[in-house]
Amino acid sequence: QVQLVESGGGLVQAGESLRLSCAASGRTLSTYSMGWFRQAPGKEREFVAAISRTILRTYYADSVQGRFTVSRVNAKNTVYLQMNSLKSEDTAVYYCAAARGESELGQISTYAYWGQGTQVTVST
Repeated sequence: QVQLVESGGGLVQAGESLRLSCAASGRTLSTYSMGWFRQAPGKEREFVAAISRTILRTYYADSVQGRFTVSRVNAKNTVYLQMNSLKSEDTAVYYCAAARGESELGQISTYAYWGQGTQVTVST
């Protein structure tokens, strides 16, 4: 089992950047594919980005492609989400999640473990 803790959220102006971190404990992060999801008020949780376990392939939602970058440093048991050119519609609680496999990484049901989330608010 792995425990996940997100950090790095906050309040920023539109056009600015934030970097979210997801620290894992309990098991080595390298054994999991990792994903980032977000949930805005009144909306369903949606996929943002993912990075696979072995070949480190990355995946992005169309809405963040070219602005967000997911990466991982297994030696630090940490996954990052670099968010640039933030927009008001990026405002949400951001969650990281861990999956044992390497397919269907855009699906919520793929992930077995979830963090508690970190709030990102983008003002205009």
